[in-house]
Amino acid sequence: MRLLVGLTAAVMMTVAVPALAAPDFASLQIQQYDPPRPAPAFSLPDLKGRNATLAELRGKVVMLFFWATW
Repeated sequence: MRLLVGLTAAVMMTVAVPALAAPDFASLQIQQYDPPRPAPAFSLPDLKGRNATLAELRGKVVMLFFWATW
């Protein structure tokens, strides 16, 4: 019984201690990214042919798809 308790404690220490350590990002070759910057002002035609500016859409969620466009 003592052996089982000791073995359980050893396994728990082996698992718990590395989980508490901070990750070593340098060894993982992970680079920190710069914080996002505001998009520059621009306008694009919408589906009805009118020009839509980014300023008109301020505060709204905007999704742009530039793939396979003319």
